[in-house]
Amino acid sequence: MYLAEFLIVFVLAPLYFLPFIVALVRGKRNSLAILLLNLLLGWTLIGWVGALVWAVLVESPTPTESMA
Repeated sequence: MYLAEFLIVFVLAPLYFLPFIVALVRGKRNSLAILLLNLLLGWTLIGWVGALVWAVLVESPTPTESMA
């Protein structure tokens, strides 16, 4: 009984939110949007993979950053 709860909380939940965790670690400026995509569509494989791809994409500099 407790093993199943442990598995869900400490293994499956972080795996489900892996795209958001990656976005936070990489300092993505759209991490809230990635969280929402992951939360709302992560249960579909397409939504989860889309959020993960978005989290690992390299951000292009904004026009103000490139002028500095």
